Amino acid sequence: MNKIIVNFGLLVFFLSIVIFSQKGLMIQDILLRSAVIFLVVTIMFSVLALAFVRAINKTASEKQTNTVHQKLAGSGDNE
Repeated sequence: MNKIIVNFGLLVFFLSIVIFSQKGLMIQDILLRSAVIFLVVTIMFSVLALAFVRAINKTASEKQTNTVHQKLAGSGDNE
């Protein structure tokens, strides 16, 4: 998962280099702005992926506890 996030961040980094170079900025400004965009995008998607994984784990654990606490067929008093 982390590899995918970093690769996507690098894609955005290089695309931002192309976009900013088309505007005719100096190379220092281009690299600085692209690095900031890379950091923001990578951190944002890392937090999003972490929240997504935690939500999946929470749902799976709730499902597991519901399965354990359900009455099994034939375990009642009248059966």
